[in-house]
Amino acid sequence: MTQIAIASINTFGPSPKAIESPSEQLITLTYGQLQGLIEAAIQPLQAEIAQLREEINSLRTRTTSLESTLDLEITRVCVDIAYDRKRLAKLEHPTKEPGKTELSRAEKIERYLAARPNHQASFETLKGMLQINNVLLNQTIKILMDGSPGRYGVVKAPGDKRKRTLIMYPK
Repeated sequence: MTQIAIASINTFGPSPKAIESPSEQLITLTYGQLQGLIEAAIQPLQAEIAQLREEINSLRTRTTSLESTLDLEITRVCVDIAYDRKRLAKLEHPTKEPGKTELSRAEKIERYLAARPNHQASFETLKGMLQINNVLLNQTIKILMDGSPGRYGVVKAPGDKRKRTLIMYPK
């Protein structure tokens, strides 16, 4: 029994034979056979490369389309924001149309300057004539100048640089 155990330990299976390694085996192929083997090995890779190229082109086309859509959307959002800002500015700072009182004051100043020989009057004189304060006088003069641009001007009085004078220019 010891001989069987020793024999099974020393040999794994049937007695070993001399095995040639694959590098020592000689294979003879013709040029056509070798070319066929290479083409058969390369063909699946070429098909996969062609498929990947098609997918890349498809992705490029889709990316370009998405980029143009994104640009259009960004432009639309920017335009919407600009319109919203305009609307908000109008709500925050509404343009106020002059009232009847302001327009009648502007007409009185116009008639007064037209009647004066030098077509000018100091702000103090205009305040006294209209019985108003500086703020209302400035608003009235602004309405007068906006209604007839280039026809009126404000200059400083020659004697006192702090005093201002409203002048009506000739037509």
